[in-house]
Amino acid sequence: MVHVLSSRTLLHPTDPERSRAFYGDALGLAVYREFGTGPERGTVYFLGGGFLELSGRSDTPPGPEMRLWLQVPDVHAAHAELAERGVEVVRPPVKEPWGLIEMWIEDPDGLRIVLVEVPHDHPIRYRPGI
Repeated sequence: MVHVLSSRTLLHPTDPERSRAFYGDALGLAVYREFGTGPERGTVYFLGGGFLELSGRSDTPPGPEMRLWLQVPDVHAAHAELAERGVEVVRPPVKEPWGLIEMWIEDPDGLRIVLVEVPHDHPIRYRPGI
C-alpha cells in the first residue's frame, strides 16, 4: 500500500488572480503557503484534510467531469455566508435521496464545487458493526 502523507488538488486557472480572489476572498479559504512571484504565482489553500493549489495558467477551463467535494458542518450557514459575499449559487441546499445535504457553486472557470453536509444520523458518519 502507498503511504500517503498529504494530498493536494492542483488547478491551473485561466485567470489566476480572479481565481485567487474567488477561493481566498469569496470562499474564505485559509492560505497554507504561497510560492513564486507575479500573477501566475502559486497559492495553496487548506481544504480540511487536503489542500487546493492554484498555480500556473491554463488556456482552457477544466472539463465538466472535474468536481471539488467540500464537506462543511452546516451547508445552510455556508449558503447564507456565500450569498452575502456575492457568490452565485448554482443550486441551493437540497437533501439528496442518499441522505446528504448538497449545495452547488462554481469557481470563475466553471469548476463545479459541491458543498456537502453529512447529517449526524447518516451512515457515512457511523456504521454499527463495521
